[in-house]
Amino acid sequence: MRSPKDRNIAIFMILPSVILLGIFVYGFIFQTINTSFTDWGEAAGSAALAEDLERNYVGLDNYFNLMTDPMEFEFRTAMVNTFFFTLLFVGGCVVMGVILALLLDMNVRFEGLFRTIFLLPMSLSLVVTGTVWRWLFQPEGINRLPDLLFGLEPFEFRWMNSRERLLPFDWNDVPMYLTYLGLFILAILVFNFVISRRWGAAGWAAGLGGVLLFAYGVGLWEQTIWPPLGFPEIKGYEVALTGIIIAAVWQMAGYVMAMFLAGIRGVPEELREAGRVDGCSEVGVYTRIVLPQLKPVALSAVIVLGHISLKIFDLVFAMAGRENFQTIVPGIQVYNAFSTNRFASASAIAVVMLVLVSLVIIPYLWTQLR
Repeated sequence: MRSPKDRNIAIFMILPSVILLGIFVYGFIFQTINTSFTDWGEAAGSAALAEDLERNYVGLDNYFNLMTDPMEFEFRTAMVNTFFFTLLFVGGCVVMGVILALLLDMNVRFEGLFRTIFLLPMSLSLVVTGTVWRWLFQPEGINRLPDLLFGLEPFEFRWMNSRERLLPFDWNDVPMYLTYLGLFILAILVFNFVISRRWGAAGWAAGLGGVLLFAYGVGLWEQTIWPPLGFPEIKGYEVALTGIIIAAVWQMAGYVMAMFLAGIRGVPEELREAGRVDGCSEVGVYTRIVLPQLKPVALSAVIVLGHISLKIFDLVFAMAGRENFQTIVPGIQVYNAFSTNRFASASAIAVVMLVLVSLVIIPYLWTQLR
């Protein structure tokens, strides 16, 4: 049993770290949130760094402007780009990681060499990765491969400058899509709770779905949370993001491979032998025995990759620069806003990024702490 003296010593030892964490993490987060409620740097004709500057609190005006102001169309494009980048980046890394892990688990020769090669990109910084892939995506790079290898016409794809847009939609319809997505997720939760006979949890999820449907039906989005623009604003998947997604998947697929390979090697061999005895093929052993036990690994990989994708900055900056509208992301916008002394708008965008990351991290921490 620990004595009070041991407890006091432990508290004394961790107190400096707690104080520094409170000041330089949570203190600055609070300051950023506070700044996002002001007009610091937004008033035309006033110096944002003046000694006698007066900052006025404007409430949620900065957030409403980001969603509805015609001049803030770049932020809305950045949000859409982040959505597609996260979806394709996480999906690509998980798929490639699983494939590479399964190949290495088949007792291939020189496994250590291949594992090192697959993990090598992770040792590079995102800036180095972005610089190398920017060179490869130049007109004299990858596009010249058909000519160099087979004497064919080179590709003419504009990797970083394409203005083509796929899956177009109107930004004004986003509340509808979010409502349907929320109802779909809640329906899955209700189904899972019902089949596991967790009636209380199913009731809460169904009730939340009813509230969400009612809020959408009475137009709560348009009245208080997400006012309509009043004009169509078409968004979609910017094809110029493809090169950045390829570079990001190339760098992080090895990390996911290592996670899945460790999970696969952790499955007891007795379970595989039992499956083979019952007539299961090798493919069936992986699909019915091994992969179902890797759900915690997959969840961890998705959380880590989602966190990286939501706050991506350096890779995009190195590959496409800060002024490329087709590849802009919120991190680039924060940089641009701070460089022009628009501190209130930059803080509001940073808070939005914090909320997005929290939506990914908090459920994961909650499930792990349970």
